Amino acid sequence: MTVEREELTRQIDVAPWNWMRAHLERGGIILVDPSLELADAAVAIAKDDSVLIGGWIAKGMLGKPSVEEIAQWDETPPVFRMVVVSPYILAQIYTPDPDEVPHE
Repeated sequence: MTVEREELTRQIDVAPWNWMRAHLERGGIILVDPSLELADAAVAIAKDDSVLIGGWIAKGMLGKPSVEEIAQWDETPPVFRMVVVSPYILAQIYTPDPDEVPHE
């Protein structure tokens, strides 16, 4: 299977916490550190690049959300950038760029 970064980049979307919560309950959410490109993490997981993934996990840049993070999100629901790499949903907290022009 060839994993195309461009295809995964096109699949990145934005979703509110309440849409993501059900996936958390089945263990499907992987949180991606903001210092990583979401598409790069998606490609690594799709290709099962265990060396790269293991390095990110060891550095705390990739992993399951903590109990504290989940409690905070339940209290103040964020919006996420997310992409599906079955069976996972890779997610980053979405902070819009103030210069970003909203879609009409």
